[in-house]
Amino acid sequence: MLLDSGLNLTLRPMKYPFFYEMYKSSIANTWTVEEVDFSTDIADINYRMTEAEKHLINRLVAFFATGDSIVSNNLVLNLYKHINAPEARMYLSRQLYEEALHVEFYLTLLDTYLPNPMERELAFSAIEHIPSIKKKADFCFKWADSIYSLDTIKTRDDRKQFLLNLICFAACIEGLFFFAAFAYVYFLRSKGLLNGLAAGTNWVFRDESAHIRFAFEVIETVRREEPDLFDASLNQQVVTMMKEAVACEMAFSNDVLGKGVAGLSERSMREYLEYVADLRLASLGIPKIFGTKNPFTFMDMQDVQELANFFERRVSAYQVGVTGSVAFGEDF
Repeated sequence: MLLDSGLNLTLRPMKYPFFYEMYKSSIANTWTVEEVDFSTDIADINYRMTEAEKHLINRLVAFFATGDSIVSNNLVLNLYKHINAPEARMYLSRQLYEEALHVEFYLTLLDTYLPNPMERELAFSAIEHIPSIKKKADFCFKWADSIYSLDTIKTRDDRKQFLLNLICFAACIEGLFFFAAFAYVYFLRSKGLLNGLAAGTNWVFRDESAHIRFAFEVIETVRREEPDLFDASLNQQVVTMMKEAVACEMAFSNDVLGKGVAGLSERSMREYLEYVADLRLASLGIPKIFGTKNPFTFMDMQDVQELANFFERRVSAYQVGVTGSVAFGEDF
């Protein structure tokens, strides 16, 4: 089974071809930071944005500075070690590359937006100096750290702890914290601001959507193989986790919007967070707890566009040529 201890190295027969297909799709969807043009963003920051909007973007890039590094560490120290399928580890290897690409993108973003070295230093140490970002980091460490002490997953409790870690990173960090950050970016884009940041975020958005889909497929595979793990106790822990994640992100929102950003309110951000949280719970087979509608039409369009792109055989937005094929029905 997928969470059996050990290290299966055999790709034939391929037990989980879906993970291999995701790996191939991710290879086709390749981009580079050099493709992002930040030239108009500098003019926006210097001449078009209000002080409140500048505060928003400063807080946002400070979160970006460490967010993907936390995810990368979890990939290496937890997921790769415990998901026992070589085709799944192929995808995780690609995901690790994509996370490194995101880190490079955000590094370039900080160097571009924050020319003052002291401001950049503060951004990179945000989890120590900015309370609203530290709160999110503490949330990650609370729900994820205990799994790192496990060399192998042996018991039922070990398996449930692994699932909670994976749900935390897929549903709460990538699926909620980052989607909230995307909402701020696309709100600014709707006002004609920071088109370079929005262009790069489009690619990050696609990558993160695929990462979430992979994680949820791992969870569903474990559910099929070990349905007894998904009991009322686990569901309640997930609901508690999701409520805490929304509270953490709202603390960040209160900080980000603290100077008053015209057209964006703390109430609308809460509604959006609750809406996204319900989507993640539904994907996990857990009833919605908020029942809130999406207040952001610009995010509705973004979600539809990216899901359409992701499920196309040929992604319309960006793709490199990939040749060759693998027959999934063959043993060797």
